[in-house]
Amino acid sequence: MADEINWYKINNVSRLDSPALVVYPERVKENIRLLKGMIKDPKLLRPHIKTNKSRDVAEMMIKKGVLKFKCATIAEAEMLGMCKAADVLLAYQPLGPKLARFIQVIQEYPSTTYSTLVDNTRAADEMSDALSKTKLRLNVFVDLNVGMNRTGITPDDKALQLYIHCSRLKRIKPIGLHAYDGHVRNPNINIRKTDCDQAFTLVESLREKIIASGLNEPVIVAGGSPTFPIHATRGTVECSPGTFIYWDKGYTEICPEQPFLPAALVITRVISLPDESKLCLDLGHKSISAENELSRRVYFLNAPQLKTVSQSEEHLVVEAGVGHSFNVGDVLYGMPNHICPTVALYERAYTVVKNKVKGEWKTIARDRKINL
Repeated sequence: MADEINWYKINNVSRLDSPALVVYPERVKENIRLLKGMIKDPKLLRPHIKTNKSRDVAEMMIKKGVLKFKCATIAEAEMLGMCKAADVLLAYQPLGPKLARFIQVIQEYPSTTYSTLVDNTRAADEMSDALSKTKLRLNVFVDLNVGMNRTGITPDDKALQLYIHCSRLKRIKPIGLHAYDGHVRNPNINIRKTDCDQAFTLVESLREKIIASGLNEPVIVAGGSPTFPIHATRGTVECSPGTFIYWDKGYTEICPEQPFLPAALVITRVISLPDESKLCLDLGHKSISAENELSRRVYFLNAPQLKTVSQSEEHLVVEAGVGHSFNVGDVLYGMPNHICPTVALYERAYTVVKNKVKGEWKTIARDRKINL
């Protein structure tokens, strides 16, 4: 499957308006199979749903035996409840209105066991107080800052005291540690492993201190896509890759050792020829993730020589060179550099089976709210 030269070509592409997000279900299934084959115990898989935000994809993983998930938004948490996922970690500390909504989700989907993150005593107290109005008791993971410098508490005695503090509250129960090491991204797997192991040493030390304090051994949820194959060998860590499901150009370059297949692309067309060497495509900021520099937003599988010149809300101008053979209406197949935020720009993805558009998957959790 990985060696198919024209795997991405769509024979009935004329029926598809552009820009469009397309996914290849057989490749998605293969990526799930590869994921499970990279870890000794599938029970240690807790993939992040943020990449696909799709009920169809979540249910596909559940049918393949993936029982635990991680998510970042209330909508994603609700979608997983709708799918009857067994175990869902909201990896985003809920406060204020978000906490109230999360409690509603927990009450609405009792067949799913929910948990969330906490990184300070004030948030822990707020959670416990809010839950006191219900009969619920919520499992929490202490969120650790292992170098990402985004959220989390440093994995030292302060984290231990927070864990103990949570254990004394009535309505929340600390069950584990969460350590996202998204800053560990060196393309050299050996350097990446060294960096990952160094950050994880502090987590292991904290785990031993928690046990020594008389509390149960904490579950550890760690890593993302770049460090997945490293944490997967530990045998005791729940791993949370997300991008594996669709893969993208960025991780193809950062993680060359990982065998996942690109399974989602953006379809765009040449809509104008501004001058003798340039093309204008209907692939603006609203159609593909634009957080990277111009040269690192999209890679065209059937036109790798194109160089991005400029981008605006609805347009992408590329350099094709004098004497190019492109015409208005030509279709280009773009592999996003970052698929996760690209997916969030589309309300649906069109499925391509045997080189034909067959159906669609709604990206229902791209919305801030589904029902609750």
